[in-house]
Amino acid sequence: MNDDELLAGIRDAFNVLDPVPDGVLAAARASIAWRAEGATLAELARDRGGQPAAGLRGAAGRVLTFACPGTEVEIEVAEHGRDRELTGRLVPSAPALVQVRHRDLPPDAITTRAEPAGLFCVPRVPAGLVSLVFRLDDGTSIVTSWIRL
Repeated sequence: MNDDELLAGIRDAFNVLDPVPDGVLAAARASIAWRAEGATLAELARDRGGQPAAGLRGAAGRVLTFACPGTEVEIEVAEHGRDRELTGRLVPSAPALVQVRHRDLPPDAITTRAEPAGLFCVPRVPAGLVSLVFRLDDGTSIVTSWIRL
């Protein structure tokens, strides 16, 4: 018995004894469609959930900051029942097409524009796992890591 035959036997045993759930396989296959090739990943740097932003009065919202080399994306999340409203800005400011990626929606279901000052607002985003893609007018792209809203 060679290594390939041994690995095939082990794989067959796992498929019988502990198969991967169909939902997990479907999610893994679908994740390939969510890739944003050539985009710079902006990872979550800060999550101020429920803490009021400095100098603001009123209800505490969730403020998220995503960072990548040379750019930050700041997003405030306001809850409206099952939906969320996302307001934010790109730092440094730049105009961009903003695409919301949500696991329960088609890829281009929610889009808006960030104005030249980098400000944007996305109303009615369903609660759940979300990632944002910013397609800047200079041809570059930034994608945020996935976050549960």
